[in-house]
Amino acid sequence: MQFAHQVVWVTGASSGIGEQLAYRLAQQGARLVLSARNADRLAQVAAGCGGEAVARVVPLDLAAHDTLERRAAEARAAFGRIDVLVNNAGLSQRARAADTHWSVDERLVDVDYLGPVILTKALLPHWAEREQGHVVVVSSVAGRFGVPLRSGYSGAKFALRGFFEALRAEVAGQGISVTMVYPGFVHTDLSRHALLGDGTPQGTMDAATRAGIPADVCAWRIADAIHAKRREVVIAGFRERLAVLLQRFAPGLLARAIRTARVT
Repeated sequence: MQFAHQVVWVTGASSGIGEQLAYRLAQQGARLVLSARNADRLAQVAAGCGGEAVARVVPLDLAAHDTLERRAAEARAAFGRIDVLVNNAGLSQRARAADTHWSVDERLVDVDYLGPVILTKALLPHWAEREQGHVVVVSSVAGRFGVPLRSGYSGAKFALRGFFEALRAEVAGQGISVTMVYPGFVHTDLSRHALLGDGTPQGTMDAATRAGIPADVCAWRIADAIHAKRREVVIAGFRERLAVLLQRFAPGLLARAIRTARVT
């Protein structure tokens, strides 16, 4: 019961990593606030977590920025506080930069970067007053190095790293923790919803995504990282973990390798 007496707010909880993380945290004693756009699906996940005594639903759209502070207030009101915010919801991309309209880049920034930033800022005064809080950001290995067909996605994920590493330094003396999570390929529907150059969903699952690590395994490791208040964790297969190491110690070699790497 690692999360007994803790209230955890999970975005992107209607499917994939977020859904599996909700189940895992509920098993470990957490009370949950679950958010995504699909309220009906969230209700099903909440029921699977143990019902209203354990999980409350606060639907939101990360691109609707002017609504997010109100959603944060609703999330706090559900159980009287938020101990941990897991910024998990996100949107991916599958198109060359030259073939992608700028409005697609804008939507990726709205959802993958500005949405998490706004939700986190909405909770900072609450955490500072309590001298306790923890923000978890589910980024991607594409937020550590640029990946073909994901220029806008990588850009937004890189921005997350810069913002939250700066935030970590600013709140270090206030009892607020920041954990960055960098998954590789995970078997979810992320690639089905990934945006093509014209903004339409790809509609199919990539072979690499299909062969990715199971979403529940990824969720278990995220839960462990949250409990340990890890600064960062890479959750990925051998190939992606190797790429992270190359990015740190041999960036030129990684740059050459990634030009021909299978990324879909």
